[in-house]
Amino acid sequence: MPRVVKVQPVVVMLETVQEIAIYVHRFHNLDLFKQGWYRIKITVRWEDSENNSYGIPARVVQYEAPDLDQSSIYGAWKIDDTENSFSTQTFRIKYAKQDVHLCMMITFNLSRSKSVDFTTNGVILKFELIYAATLEDGADMQASLDDSPAAIHEFRIPPKALLGLHSYCPVHFDALHAVLVDVSVHVSLLKVASHSSASKGFRGVASQDVKDIVLVRSLLTSRDLLLEELHKINKAVNEAIDTSDFVSNMNNADLINFVVKANGNALDEELGQGKPKNGLERENRAPDIQNAEKVHSLSQNELLDCFHSLGDQLYYLWKIFLKIHRENKTEILEFLRNTWAKDRKSEWSIWMMHSKVEMPHHYINSGNDESSRRSMHKRVSSLWKLPDEPLVTAISSAEHHRRSIAQMRINNRSIQDMQIFGDPLRIPVVLVERVMNVPRRSISEISFLGHVGLVDSQSLTNGLDSDTSRKKSAPQRNVRVLKIVVFVHGFQGHHLDLRLVRNQWLLIDPKVEFLMSEANEDKTTGDFREMGHRLAQEVISFVKSKMDKVTRYGKLGDIKLSFVGHSMGNLIIRTAIADSMMEPYLRHLHTYVSLSGPHLGYLYSSNSLFNSGMWVLKKLKNTQCIHQLTCTDDPDLHNTFLYKLCKEKTLEHFTNVILLSSPQDGYVPYHSARIESCPAASHDTSKKGKMFLEMLNACLDQIRVNPTEHRVFMRCDVNFDASSHGKNLNSFIGRAAHIEFLDSDIFAKFIMWSFPDLFR
Repeated sequence: MPRVVKVQPVVVMLETVQEIAIYVHRFHNLDLFKQGWYRIKITVRWEDSENNSYGIPARVVQYEAPDLDQSSIYGAWKIDDTENSFSTQTFRIKYAKQDVHLCMMITFNLSRSKSVDFTTNGVILKFELIYAATLEDGADMQASLDDSPAAIHEFRIPPKALLGLHSYCPVHFDALHAVLVDVSVHVSLLKVASHSSASKGFRGVASQDVKDIVLVRSLLTSRDLLLEELHKINKAVNEAIDTSDFVSNMNNADLINFVVKANGNALDEELGQGKPKNGLERENRAPDIQNAEKVHSLSQNELLDCFHSLGDQLYYLWKIFLKIHRENKTEILEFLRNTWAKDRKSEWSIWMMHSKVEMPHHYINSGNDESSRRSMHKRVSSLWKLPDEPLVTAISSAEHHRRSIAQMRINNRSIQDMQIFGDPLRIPVVLVERVMNVPRRSISEISFLGHVGLVDSQSLTNGLDSDTSRKKSAPQRNVRVLKIVVFVHGFQGHHLDLRLVRNQWLLIDPKVEFLMSEANEDKTTGDFREMGHRLAQEVISFVKSKMDKVTRYGKLGDIKLSFVGHSMGNLIIRTAIADSMMEPYLRHLHTYVSLSGPHLGYLYSSNSLFNSGMWVLKKLKNTQCIHQLTCTDDPDLHNTFLYKLCKEKTLEHFTNVILLSSPQDGYVPYHSARIESCPAASHDTSKKGKMFLEMLNACLDQIRVNPTEHRVFMRCDVNFDASSHGKNLNSFIGRAAHIEFLDSDIFAKFIMWSFPDLFR
C-alpha cells in the first residue's frame, strides 16, 4: 500500500521595518550653567511594547567634521550594542551662545513585531545630555560621561506618523540645561523580506490575507507620503528630482489599486487611519473585525508582487531623499523649521483659549449721592460693565477647560514633545484676551536722536520711514535693525530671574541683544524714582554701546527697544521711561511684556496675609517703595508717586503691550496686573475710589491715542497646575504662582510662539 505524505500548506510571511532617521545638525548653548564636556546620547524604542523593544542603529553618516579645534573634541561617535544607543562625539563647551555643528544622520531600524499594536503604539525618541567636568580627562572623563545623564528630553512619534514623517524637532532639555539641539526626524516604512513557512493549522477566514493587504496598504501610503514630501522639499531647495528610474519601477499599478480598494473601509479600521476629529478624538474606536474578514482574499502571488513592487519603490524614493538631504541639509532644516514654527499655534491651542473684547470707554464708580447714581444708571449702557467676580470667573473658565483636556485623546500626525504631551493636565492653561480697537499715536517724522547727535540723522531717517516707503526704496547693504530687550527683576530679585523668558526670546530671534538689568539688584527697597533713574542710565549706556558696535561694521537702520518686567520691576520700567533722559529713545519702544506687574499698586488687595506682611514692612522697616505701592507716601492722594506715574505718558510709546497675570497669584492684585477695575473699586465712593479710577483711566487712555494707527494690546491669564505647588507656605500665602512665572517657561512658549511677530 503506497505511503501517503501529508503536505502542509505554505504561507508566505511579509515583513517590514520601521526606519527612523535622525539628523543632528547643531548644538547651540543658550545658557548652560556648567562649562565642561558634553555629548548627546540617542535611543529609539517602541512605546508600551513588551520588553520595550529598542531600535537598532543601522547607519551613521557624518556629513562633515564638527567645526571645533582638536582640543575641544574627545573621541569619536559610538554605538553601544548592549543598549542599542548612539552617542555623538564628546565636545567642550566654554561659553554661552556657542555653536557646535555636528552634521550627522543616524538611522534606527525598529522591527514591526506582532507584539506591537500599530494602531495605538507610537515610537519614543530619547535624547540624553551627558556631562563631565572640565578638569577630568582621559579614562576618568570617559567614566564620568558614562554616568547618569544631566538632562533628558523625550519625543513621541504617534502611530499615524509612522508611515511617513519629516519634521523639525528642537531639543531643549530643561531649565537648568538651556540648550537648543537642531534636530530633524524622518520616518518611513520599508520592506525587509518575505519568507515561506508551513502552516500549523487552518487559517481563519481570510485573516492572514487581511493582515497582508493591510501591510501592502501601509507600504502604499508610506510611498505616497514620501513622494509628496519629496516634491515639497524639491520646491524648498529648488532642486529637480530625477524620477525616471522610479517611473519604470511603478509596475503592477492596476493590481496594487485592486488590492488597496478591496473593502477600503475595513482596511482603514485595520490601519487605524480614520479621519481625525480636529486632531482630537474623545474615545477609541475598536476595529470592525467582521468587516475586516470580508476583505477579498487574493492569491499569495498577487500579494507578493504588490509587496515587492511597493517595497522597491519605497526603497528607491528613500535613497533619493537621503541623497538630497545630504546635499541640501541646511536648506531642508530651515524649511522644516519654518513649517514647525507655523504649526505651533494650532498644536498648542489645546491649552490656550482666545477671546476678543472691546476697549472700554471709561471705568466709573457709583458716585457720591443718589442723584449721581441715577444719572450713572442712565449712561451705563454706553460704559464698560464689570463682571461680578472677574477673578472667580477666570479660575472657573480655566478649570473647566482643564477638565475638557482630561477627556481628549490627542490624535494627530505631528511629533509630540513629551515635556508638554507627557502629562497634559500638568500644563498651564492660558487665556488670551485680545483687546480690539486700540488706536496708537502717530510717530514723529523727525528723529530726536539725530538732533542730540547720537547717530547719523540720515541713517535713522532711512530706517524709520513708514512701511510704504520701505517697500518703494531699494534694500541697502549692511543696514541693520538693532533690536534690544531689557529684562528687569522685581522686589529683592536677581538679574537672572527672567532668564527663561529671555531664552525663549532668543530662540525666536537669535540676533536680539539683551540686557539683564543689574542696576537695582539689592536696591529695591528705596524710592521708585531712584530705581527708575538707575535703570534709565543703565539702558542708555547699553544702547549706546550697541549702537557704536553696529556703526563700526555697517549702518544703523532702526532701533527696536523692548522691555520685560516681573512684579515690581514693571513699575521701575515705567518710572525709567518717564525719566527725562529717556526721551530720545521713546519713539523706538517696541514690545512691553509685563509679568504680574502691580500697575495700579496694591489698592483693593484681597489677600489679608500679604496685606499684613506689607503693613510690617511699612511700619517696622519703613520700606519706601511699599508706601508708594499702597499710596501712603503722601497725605494727598493726588501727590502720591503711583498717581503721578499713571498720569505720565509711558505705555503709549509701545507698539505692543502684553499683560500677563494669574488669578492664582496672591502677591499682586489680579486687577492691578491686568490694568482693569474690580468690584471693590467700582463701588467705592470715597476719595480713594475716585483716585483709583482716575489712575486706571489714565493708563487706558495711553493705550488708545491716535486713531490713525493701531497697536496690539493683550491680556494673558496664566493658570498653573496648582497640584504641582504642593501644600506649603508659598501656596498658603499665594506666592507660588507669582514665582512660577520665573520657574516655568511653558507659558512663555505658548504665548511667544503663538504671536512670534510681537517678539521679532
